[in-house]
Amino acid sequence: MLRIFHTADWHLGHHLHGVSRQLEHQHFLDWLLDEMHNKQADALIVAGDIFDSANPSSVAQSQLYDFLVKARTRLPNLNIILIGGNHDSASRLDAPSPILNALGVTVVGGLPRDEQGNIDWDRLLVPLTNAAAGDVKAWCGAMPFLRNADLPAGEQDTDPLISGMKTLYAELFAQLQQKAGNAESLILTGHCYMVNGAVSELSERKILGGNQHALPVELFPDDIAYVALGHLHLAQKVGANEHIRYSGSPIPLSFDETDYLHQVVQVDVRAGQPVATVAVKIPRSVQLLRIPNGKDFAVLSDVIGHLESLILDDLPIERRPLLELRIRLEKPEPGLRQQIEDVIAKLPVRLLKISTAYSGNEKSLADLKIEERLEELQPLDVFQRCYQNKYDKDAPKALNVLFNELVESLQGSE
Repeated sequence: MLRIFHTADWHLGHHLHGVSRQLEHQHFLDWLLDEMHNKQADALIVAGDIFDSANPSSVAQSQLYDFLVKARTRLPNLNIILIGGNHDSASRLDAPSPILNALGVTVVGGLPRDEQGNIDWDRLLVPLTNAAAGDVKAWCGAMPFLRNADLPAGEQDTDPLISGMKTLYAELFAQLQQKAGNAESLILTGHCYMVNGAVSELSERKILGGNQHALPVELFPDDIAYVALGHLHLAQKVGANEHIRYSGSPIPLSFDETDYLHQVVQVDVRAGQPVATVAVKIPRSVQLLRIPNGKDFAVLSDVIGHLESLILDDLPIERRPLLELRIRLEKPEPGLRQQIEDVIAKLPVRLLKISTAYSGNEKSLADLKIEERLEELQPLDVFQRCYQNKYDKDAPKALNVLFNELVESLQGSE
C-alpha cells in the first residue's frame, strides 16, 4: 500500500486586504508535518500555486524551504512532488531544483524542454516508493500548469486548447505506461479548471479563456488510479469520479471562502484496487467572520446588533478573527465608520472591510452596485468595464478570450 497526501493552492505570501496570512500558513504547515508523521505518509503531492504571486517575498520562500527541510528531517523517506500553478513563476520554482532534488524533492515548475526545444518527459515521471521498504508502488506524471505556449502547434480541433491538453496528457500517460510495471499504479497531477468545478471568483484567477475552456474529464485515461488537482479552492471531486479530486486550499483566501471545509486528501493506493480517499480536516487557526454571512447585506442596526451579540475569546491580536461587514443603506451615512468603530473597539476582532450597497431606486438586491476594492478585481473585470464605458456595450466573447490569453502570456513571461 502507498499512502499519499494531496494538497494544493497554498498561496504562501498571501495578504487579505493588507493583512499577512503568514501565521495561518505556518500553523497549517506545522499541522501537515504532524499529520504525515502520525499517519505514516509515503508521498506528498502539492498540485500548484505554491506561492501567491510570481515574485514571492523572501519570507514566503523561506517558509516553503523551511517546511521542506523539516519534512525531509522528520520523514526521510517521504516522496515530495511540487508542481507549478498559474500563480507561480515556473522558472523561479525550477531554479533551485538541483538542490531540492538532492533533498529528495521533485519540483516541476513548468513544462520542461531540452536544448532542442523538445519536451523532457523524463523530468515529469516520478517513482513513488513506500517508506518502509523503498519499493516502487506507483509512478506519478507530474504535469504542471500548462500555458498557451506549452500546447502543441497545429491543433485543428474546434477548441485547440482542449485538443492540445488532450495531446499532452495522452503522451504523458504513454510515457508512464512505459515506465510502470503491471503491479505499479499510475498517478497524474494537474493545475487546471475542470468542467462544472465550483470557483471562488474573488481569489481564483480565470484560467486561459475562462469558463468556456473548462476541461472535460476525458482528459484523464481510465487506467489512472488517482488525479491530484489544484486551482480550485473548494475541495471537491470532479463529477462522480472519486479518484479525480481537488484538495482545495488549506486556508480561506477570501471572505467568499469562509464556509469552505479546508482539507488535505489522504489517498491510499493498492495495486489493482480503487483508491481509498479520506478528507483530513485542517484546523483553522484564525477565523474569518462575515456579517451577515453569505452574500447578503443587512441594515446598519442589524449589523450593529449582531456585533454586540458576539461572544469571542480575547486572543492575541495576530490570532483575532478577521471581519467583513456588508451593510445596506437607504441613504448616505456620514457617521457610518465611526458608529462601526465604536462597537468594534470593544471586541477582539480585526475589521478588514466594510462593504456598502444602497437599496433605493426600486432595485432588488441583485441589481445593487457593490463597492469593490482594486485587489478584488481580476484583469478581465477591469478590461470589460473599460470596454463597457467606452462603447456602451459588453465586450465580444472572442475579445475576452484574446485578452485572457494576453494576460496569461504576460504572467508566464520571464
